[in-house]
Amino acid sequence: MGRFKESIAVVTGAGSGIGEQTALKLAEEGARVVLVGRTRSKLERVSALINESSSGPLAEVFQADVTKEKEVLELSRFIEGKFGDLHVLINNAGGSSKSSILDLQASEWDRIQETNLKSVFLVSKILGKLITDGSENEMNEETKRNRSIVNIASLSGHKAGARIPHYSSSKAAVINFTKALAVEFAQYGVRVNSVSPGFTETPLTEEGLKNKRFEEAIERNTALKRVGKPSEIANVISFVASKEASYMTGADVLVDGGWMVV
Repeated sequence: MGRFKESIAVVTGAGSGIGEQTALKLAEEGARVVLVGRTRSKLERVSALINESSSGPLAEVFQADVTKEKEVLELSRFIEGKFGDLHVLINNAGGSSKSSILDLQASEWDRIQETNLKSVFLVSKILGKLITDGSENEMNEETKRNRSIVNIASLSGHKAGARIPHYSSSKAAVINFTKALAVEFAQYGVRVNSVSPGFTETPLTEEGLKNKRFEEAIERNTALKRVGKPSEIANVISFVASKEASYMTGADVLVDGGWMVV
């Protein structure tokens, strides 16, 4: 059945791009997946893709803005009532915009920090309680289930991108928050890691990739000479979340096609 048989997983930002592909991958590997995002129609499309390809329903839709504590608490109550446990959390919700520092409005700075960083804090805190409680309730160490959190950071968290100071700083913070969370959750046997995608074909990069010069610059500065696909990032996220990565915590996995080595 797969690496996540009988596991309950949550994916935020699951309506498109890397979140969509990660949800599909986890479901393919046997997980019951809760798809979280702000746009119900996008989530329902992904849910249909998952459920149509399986013998039973593997996906649930929960519409929520994960920058709002009240809505994350409602999500937690839904998961507890529906499943009574949680094993895997993928914090993928995020966003960006273009601006120089001198032109950047404080309101836009706050919006990106809330979307990319505050959401990771809120979801990790509130849903993390479900994960750690579940771990503590499993008495037998030998049969304890794999439990992990994967936060989606970015290449820009390692190397600041042009005209995205708010995005770059928020993703660098996600990487460090992941390390802090890993230390705190280790006592429960819960692993916490981050994955940092490079340039990938997603709604976030769609406009930029329409610019031929931008795409050529990526190819020129990437060892593998191409843009990544969301499914390639999802494969790595799935591995990091799985028990196959059982000795990995507090790590950041860079999946950038070799951008940082060129």
